[in-house]
Amino acid sequence: MVRPPDTRQPDDTGCTILHADMDAFYACVATRDRPDLAGLPVVVGGGQRGVVLSASYEARSFGVGSGMSMTRARRLCPQAVVVRPEFEQLSAVSAAVMETFRSATSVVEPLSMDEAFLDVAGSLRRFGSPVAVARYLRERIADEQRIPCSVGVAPTAQLAKLASRRAKPDGLVVVPRHTVTAFLHPLAVDELWGVGEKTAEQLHRLGLRTVGDLAHTPVATLRRALGESLGSRLHAMAWGYDDRPVTPRRGPDEPEHSIGSDETFGHDVDDPEVVCRELLGLSTKVAARMRAAGVAGRTVTVKVRFADFTTITRSRTLREATNLTPEVYATAVDLFTRLGLQRARLRLVGVRVEGLVDAATAPRQLMLGARDHGWEDAERAVDKAVERFGGSTVRPATLISTGRP
Repeated sequence: MVRPPDTRQPDDTGCTILHADMDAFYACVATRDRPDLAGLPVVVGGGQRGVVLSASYEARSFGVGSGMSMTRARRLCPQAVVVRPEFEQLSAVSAAVMETFRSATSVVEPLSMDEAFLDVAGSLRRFGSPVAVARYLRERIADEQRIPCSVGVAPTAQLAKLASRRAKPDGLVVVPRHTVTAFLHPLAVDELWGVGEKTAEQLHRLGLRTVGDLAHTPVATLRRALGESLGSRLHAMAWGYDDRPVTPRRGPDEPEHSIGSDETFGHDVDDPEVVCRELLGLSTKVAARMRAAGVAGRTVTVKVRFADFTTITRSRTLREATNLTPEVYATAVDLFTRLGLQRARLRLVGVRVEGLVDAATAPRQLMLGARDHGWEDAERAVDKAVERFGGSTVRPATLISTGRP
């Protein structure tokens, strides 16, 4: 569904924060060169065991959504056309979209491949108004990339994100300063940024269903129920106060805040040895990516998803930052072992390292009696071999014995 262009000029005074979000990005990119798929329910994903990465609006009308298992998606919409994602193409389109954003302002904060915050306060002399910037972006992306982009324009980042959600598909919504509370207060509390499932349950137990309910609850009550920091922040957000700045980044050129990798098993696994073997493969991959990026991290997180899609995570912060496979793996295995999941049927496991810092400046405690050459030298040698001869040249013997690619 494509909306007619909006030629009205809303009051966007002081609304210098934009949230731009591509509509059904994976699906639109996958089908833009496929006129035969126009108007059909399209699901981007792969395999019976995979998950839905994106769904066209035609597929969404059947209840199909991102993150859903492919099995359930096929059950909801048997006539859906399943398209496998082309990640190189998606990355190229994403990079082009981000450069389009930067052609309007240098203050761009990418949130993912297909969305970003923009602060356009410094662009008003050139464009005239925030809405003019938003229209420029939408028109240029539609013309050059042939995909739709929805934009929210507001005084704060949170409001801009909420506005872009209401602009979908392919629209533009402005939240003028004088209408902030009228816009916010009818919304459900779980639409506020930072309100997850558990926080929403706590708020519901207090009888708070809408943002307006939250706004008119004494802040002391919220602090007692949610904690000092979260209670104060949500109360402020419910009245439209949000001092979160747009932090400019350049995506791949900026060090990542975390590096991780997940693996979905071909069938549910209940053997701890198989899981630990997978954790070794993931730890190897994550550590190699950290070394390639020149970073090290202190917090190791393990993610486990059960057969019923319930997901849990456990983390541990190390005394020193690391990018070495044995240290990441040992921590990941210990975290998994402490979960006590013997014979639990698992669908997915993942390893992530957070709190990344520059590896060259990260302090390392010297060990008394340590060898002159240790794991760090060994892993650098492995990296050189892999760079020259390919990714499967050197890998742990356990992975070779299983035929892991």
